[in-house]
Amino acid sequence: MSSTSQPVITREEERPREFWEDPAKGSVAWHTLFSGDITPTDSLCAGIAVLPAKGDNPRHRHAEPELYLILEGSGVLTIDGRESPVTKGAAIFIPGNAWHSLRNALDTELKLLYVFPAGRFSDVIYEFAN
Repeated sequence: MSSTSQPVITREEERPREFWEDPAKGSVAWHTLFSGDITPTDSLCAGIAVLPAKGDNPRHRHAEPELYLILEGSGVLTIDGRESPVTKGAAIFIPGNAWHSLRNALDTELKLLYVFPAGRFSDVIYEFAN
């Protein structure tokens, strides 16, 4: 553990809700739980993402691999063109640079934990498909 990294306990409710202003980036919102610019942590960043009823996180990629853990709801995850249904409890590994998207299939929220091997969320550069 680096000298600047410290144990942190936090909750979704303690973190502001964030979202992209550009509708082309989908309807996903998130709460950043761990990121070196807001918490005394390094090496990983993580948060809770929320897709509203019938919402989506459109096709995108980033250099870093990503983990998802579906906490609530169900949806359809597409990785490099392959669709898979996902429901509460599903743990997913998304390789770096893999094109992926998530669509909420229900009339209720879909909520997931996401984790990146990056010290800050702002270090993850998203590329969206046209």
